[in-house]
Amino acid sequence: MTRDDLIALTPEALIALANRGLVKRATKELDSGNGPEVAVEADGTVLGRFPDGVRTALPVGAGLDAASCSCGAPGVCRHRIALVFAYQRQVATTSAEGGESANAVGGESASATAPVAAEPVTRWSPGEFDDAALEAQLGSRALASARRTLRAGYAATVRRPTASSPVPVVELASCAVRFLVPHQLGFVHTDAAPGSRDDVVALAVWACREADQRDPDADELRLNVGGQTEQGTGSGIEPALGLVTELLLDGAAQAGTGLAATLARVRRDLDGRNLRWPVAALDDLTDQLNSYRARSARHHPERVAELIGELHARHRAVRNNAASPRTLVLGTEESAETPLRRVRLVGLGCRVSGVDGERTAEVFLAHADTGVVLVLRRTWESGVDAAPTGHDLAARRVSGTTLGRLAIGNVVTESAVRTASRAVRIASNRVAKTSILPSDGNWADLPDTLLVRDFAAAHTAMRGLPPRVIRPRVEAEFVRAVEISEVRSVGYHPGAQRLDAEILDARGQSATVSASYRSACPGALDSLERALRGELGRPRFVSGTLRRTRGRLVIDPVAVVAGTAVIVPDFAPGDGSTGLELAADPATDPLTDAIDAALALLAEAAHRGLRHLPATFAERGTEAASTLHRVGLTKAGEALREFAAATPTPERAVTPWLNAQLRLQVTAESR
Repeated sequence: MTRDDLIALTPEALIALANRGLVKRATKELDSGNGPEVAVEADGTVLGRFPDGVRTALPVGAGLDAASCSCGAPGVCRHRIALVFAYQRQVATTSAEGGESANAVGGESASATAPVAAEPVTRWSPGEFDDAALEAQLGSRALASARRTLRAGYAATVRRPTASSPVPVVELASCAVRFLVPHQLGFVHTDAAPGSRDDVVALAVWACREADQRDPDADELRLNVGGQTEQGTGSGIEPALGLVTELLLDGAAQAGTGLAATLARVRRDLDGRNLRWPVAALDDLTDQLNSYRARSARHHPERVAELIGELHARHRAVRNNAASPRTLVLGTEESAETPLRRVRLVGLGCRVSGVDGERTAEVFLAHADTGVVLVLRRTWESGVDAAPTGHDLAARRVSGTTLGRLAIGNVVTESAVRTASRAVRIASNRVAKTSILPSDGNWADLPDTLLVRDFAAAHTAMRGLPPRVIRPRVEAEFVRAVEISEVRSVGYHPGAQRLDAEILDARGQSATVSASYRSACPGALDSLERALRGELGRPRFVSGTLRRTRGRLVIDPVAVVAGTAVIVPDFAPGDGSTGLELAADPATDPLTDAIDAALALLAEAAHRGLRHLPATFAERGTEAASTLHRVGLTKAGEALREFAAATPTPERAVTPWLNAQLRLQVTAESR
């Protein structure tokens, strides 16, 4: 009997199940002749006897965690890994000698001194496991917990095996689940810490079942699983809608301190029902109102208008004949926090921002195993005159290291905790379990979900997503590493205080790297220009937030790989006084100007309050609507005209304001 499950375990899979150090040690011991004597029992159990007397057994149908070893080490030990490699080598030797067919070991005959070569991608689905198999593997308690989540409904992204990622992966809100061996439930890896989310394997299997029914051929599918919500029962965020509607009528400028207490009460109610995304929107709205009362530069009227629109948009999406999944729109299944097991993260750079003597650093960490970017955020407060620059912050201590090292390092940690929004923190009281190695910027090894090589494909993928106002509220949603084939031009626009560079991919398609001056990082544009011009080495990659503007892909950069160095512009020294080569004046875009003007008008209405608009406001709205018509945005113009006509009666103007705000928000995003 050949153990196909053990043969299918690649070194990468074993690293995921254990760690790189154990795999290297096991391989070294085998190569030095200290491997086990291998025997296979009639039931398929593989036995190993090591020279030091340790006995190890790998039973059929069980993973490495369920294997037995007399060494006494908790969890997966080097003896179990060494026995897997020894068995693979023995089967490969037998195959080479003609004792078994090459197919028995998953490919052409392999050397007796190396693990068996990997098979071509096996297209299979974990949805094939039934609930009986899940209960046998996970236990009845974990399965019962998973069924409660299924009844409430949850969101998942199913990624099927491909040449670049040969194992099925299911990304849940709290973690990702990887099925490492085809047709075997015993070799499953999750990045959730053991004991924290034992139900996630069942949730992943059920997500695969749903995906198989909807579209069995798609490489990636985002879907909602389960849920027993009846139509007509409402979204659950009605109390918040009434509150923000009154805010719209009275205006943010008239919001008193009593509103804060009401917002807090409504927030607690929504949080008690696990409505994560509306709660996050209310938190942002509260911060905006507090910033206005404190006369802080953090307040933006346009942001207040966006948040009012977002809450109503999520309500409408759920109530629209169940056309949008509640769990995706409201975040009802999200866990507040999930401790992670040992994870490997790649620093993609850092964004430093701040106003009023406050500085915030956001470190972007790529989690290659799950194909997402996590954000570690720290904030420092100081006097306005003593506010540190990004260069000063690079030396600050964060999670047992400096911010500068963390932002560009290769991080291995057992102390990470992930939130539903993909924020991550690394517990400082467990620093000994975190190590950081310097990076040479070899981002080419990142998975396709994190590395952009084809600009047109990335642009198309972003265009196919639902509007941002109803998408899950996750951090660093569009932070990616982007491969650079050529930098065609670099230039500075002094009026906008913006540096733009045109870059090309390997197919000759172009994208724009665009960075604006920020007083928190005065030397950033100088550093970015030198890196993109090749003064620090050939620019190979740039990381940053992707967006679509005027039909182009635009990257707001946070790091550049030049040669083998990873450069974070926000950490650069300097006062921004270096002269930059000027760019040609950008062409005007009447379409963008018309959208921006209309959104500014709607934001002004929300700031003043519909009950406090001047008599001339309707005329201004009509003029802005006419401008939208002239540039071809007919429906947006009609929506704005309806709002302008309704302004004399504030209560009647609420719905037209929302219609115009949401239409223009989505239009601006789709540019």
